[in-house]
Order: sequence, then structure tokens, then C-alpha cells
Amino acid sequence: MATVELTTDNFTNTLNDNDIVLIDFWADWCGPCKRFSPIFDKVSDQHDDVVFGKIDTEENQELSASLGIQSIPTVMAFKQGTLVFSQPGLMTAGKLNDLIGKVREMA
Repeated sequence: MATVELTTDNFTNTLNDNDIVLIDFWADWCGPCKRFSPIFDKVSDQHDDVVFGKIDTEENQELSASLGIQSIPTVMAFKQGTLVFSQPGLMTAGKLNDLIGKVREMA
């Protein structure tokens, strides 16, 4: 599944309308974000049941601040609209796949 751009306009509906949503918080000037982006995109192709969203922290400063983003890249995972995971820093494809497995197992 291709990643989707999330903004204040579609954020809440995306969380409410999907069982699992993973979000990559990034900015164009962020080197680690640019290294993580292809990993996030590649893993998104392996999980059709998960929505992979990206939030540009420069374009969506209010939304990013409301979610407590202080460092990028940051990955957040939501299950049925509830935040269940948040971690700044790069993740490998293996760790991202492990995270998805753990989120799927949650009640």
C-alpha cells in the first residue's frame, strides 16, 4: 500500500476509519528522515491491512506539536484510534515489521 499524506484535515478520519495506522513524522531538511523514508515505503508495500501515513512537521506544525513531536523522524502506531507506540529515531525494516506484528496482536 502506498503511503498517504496526513494533515489536520484527514488525520482524525484516518485514525477512526482504520484498524492500524503507522505514521512517519518527517521534514525535508532532516537527513535521518530521508534515510528512513525508503524503509517506511518498502515496508508499507508488505502490509495491505495497515495505513502508512506521513506527516510533514514543517507543513503541519500545529498537528505535530499537539502529538508531542520533539524529534524526527518519529514513528507512531495507532490501533483503533489509540496511540500504542511512539519512538523517535531511525528504525530498520525488521524492527518496523516486528512493531506491526506486535500491534496486530494487541486486543
